[in-house]
Amino acid sequence: MSTDNNQEQQHQEPAGLGLDDNKIIAERRAKLAAIREKGVAFPNDFVPQHKAADLAEQYGGWSREELEKEPQQVVLAGRMMLKREAGKKAAFATLQDASGLRADGRIQIYVTLDNLGEEAMEAFRRYDLGDILGVEGTLFKTKVDELTVKVTTLRLITKSLRPLPDKFHGLADQETKYRQRYVDLIMNEETRRTFKARTAAIASIRRFMQEHQFMEVETPMLHPIPGGAAAKPFITHHNALDMQMFLRIAPELYLKRLVVGGFDRVFEINRNFRNEGVSVRHNPEFTMMEFYAAYTDYKWLMDFTEAVIRQAAVDAHGTAELTYGGRALDLGKPFHRLTIVQAINKYAPGYTAEQLDSAEFLRTELLKFGVKPLAHAGLGALQLALFEETAEAQLWEPTFIIDYPVEVSPLARASDTREGITERFELFMVGREIANGFSELNDPEDQSARFLAQVDAKDAGDEEAMYYDADYIRALEYGMPPAGGCGIGIDRLMMIITDSPNIRDVLLFPHLRKED
Repeated sequence: MSTDNNQEQQHQEPAGLGLDDNKIIAERRAKLAAIREKGVAFPNDFVPQHKAADLAEQYGGWSREELEKEPQQVVLAGRMMLKREAGKKAAFATLQDASGLRADGRIQIYVTLDNLGEEAMEAFRRYDLGDILGVEGTLFKTKVDELTVKVTTLRLITKSLRPLPDKFHGLADQETKYRQRYVDLIMNEETRRTFKARTAAIASIRRFMQEHQFMEVETPMLHPIPGGAAAKPFITHHNALDMQMFLRIAPELYLKRLVVGGFDRVFEINRNFRNEGVSVRHNPEFTMMEFYAAYTDYKWLMDFTEAVIRQAAVDAHGTAELTYGGRALDLGKPFHRLTIVQAINKYAPGYTAEQLDSAEFLRTELLKFGVKPLAHAGLGALQLALFEETAEAQLWEPTFIIDYPVEVSPLARASDTREGITERFELFMVGREIANGFSELNDPEDQSARFLAQVDAKDAGDEEAMYYDADYIRALEYGMPPAGGCGIGIDRLMMIITDSPNIRDVLLFPHLRKED
């Protein structure tokens, strides 16, 4: 960069370096008042025609001579992030806009007394870091070969009243980054790239689904009965209808109603709400992509889910070869497939077949991990609990865990060949669940019995057990074709693609406790 770091530091706002922010804000308000006296303080008639990243891509490779031979007129706007004087009659500044997925969206501008005149030059000297400027000018290269706009017209578009954190200390406090995401986005290119990557991944998923003949739909977020997943819901009340309602914990039962109605392939990128714990992997509201395809089963679903995730990584990250927490993760390789018992044997060797087939042994063993199983838990649920304690965290490479027990899979089709087992999978990578899918249960009588079992479980103290949904049973009684369905956790997937350790890092506005 053609600017000098020491000179830059002299012009950084002194916020965080001992000067009272209130004094700085007062000084800026005084500047704004002076601007108001002269005319419109916040104009709305400047329309940028160019973006910094696009200019860098198109003209960054041009030589100084080429730019002189073919002058390029540009009109752009951006937030002033750096500023330095270059003698009494000239100055450099850096503007930042929102352009570029993997570019920083910054461009240098060069203002001179000769091009702007005394009044405009003096006004520029009063502008502060954080102000949004509109500029017109021509592109050139500096002596150090930096693409720069030689400004011929300069306007203050928005006056910033609060000082930005200085560029050398940045926005250091993590909680402040979450609470004041707008400042975090201004100051941190890594944060901007994370959310640009998230947008690219979601766009990739939507495009992939549409290319495979899936129809995007919208289903209710307020439910009369919570369903579609085992979770504790948020409860609210509808005044006009005078009825209790629940925020959606999953769209599954509504999406399958659409399959009953004749839409063979549907998907929804949806917000779900679960009134449960908050952690580095859990937020009370989160995003999923859930999809259903008639005349498919869980084996087809695993292949398709693998392809969706791989393509999203490529489109958002540029490659399927990722790094998470300093450790390699290759989504380009075929994903592994293991049963629950196979995973235990692989990652926690030492248990015998007889032990893993003994409910009494498993109950005793789980107590060693501080887990007290529910009284009604059967063998399959106990095996799953042991898997969660011993093997789940070790599943680094993408792995489908298959053959879940019926008692913990109330919406999944039972195996035709193995008693007590469903055609269900969960996808794990870097030790966490990313997706859940199964061949759908389309037998209304079997589904009714499963719902009744869930009601019994709820009565026995299981707060996450499902309710009985009579309308969904009625829908199945009209006939649903065989189908497969899957939900992919977008937030957790984005943690992996962007190498983010905390789910809050991939949520623009995560939920936090009230400020003191």
